[in-house]
Amino acid sequence: MRIGVLALQGDVREHVASLTSLGVESFGVRRPEELERCDGLVIPGGESTTMIKLARIFGLLEPLRERVHGGMPAFGTCAGMIMLADRIVDGVEGQETIGGLDITVRRNAFGRQVDSFEGSIDVQGLDEPVHGVFIRAPWVEQVGEGVEVLATAADHPVAVRQGHLLATSFHPEVGGDARVHGLFVELVDAR
Repeated sequence: MRIGVLALQGDVREHVASLTSLGVESFGVRRPEELERCDGLVIPGGESTTMIKLARIFGLLEPLRERVHGGMPAFGTCAGMIMLADRIVDGVEGQETIGGLDITVRRNAFGRQVDSFEGSIDVQGLDEPVHGVFIRAPWVEQVGEGVEVLATAADHPVAVRQGHLLATSFHPEVGGDARVHGLFVELVDAR
């Protein structure tokens, strides 16, 4: 199994380390030919509008859309959640996404950088809470029929799954707990 981490911005090394700790071959993805090697893809946090622009510049945007809409498992964290969402609230005018996840997400829903926080999050499918790190994080405003809510914070979904797609508002790669990544590895393995 080979899981790539979109390496345009964000905690690429931390995601690779989490996946590697689970025995998965993991590597950064910056080019379409690297994307082709992936059985699954992690889309890390960062700034969603910048990441979309960089994906377009590197010739990755359309291949990303094709692979995700074609069934490749993907896991988006923070900005990665925004990039997988079908709809965005408070996006910049004309903001694009990869799409595929039937959710409406609100950018920076928890507030500005100074409002970032950490806390225990109960995630469906895990026995113990995970340490959630929320940095200018989005939340889910609305879920479509086929979307399963795995965790909430402030009365909003912050972890969701739909078929081959998983997304969290928080950063599970921070702190060395790879259990959320383990949920993604199970999704990839099931494919």
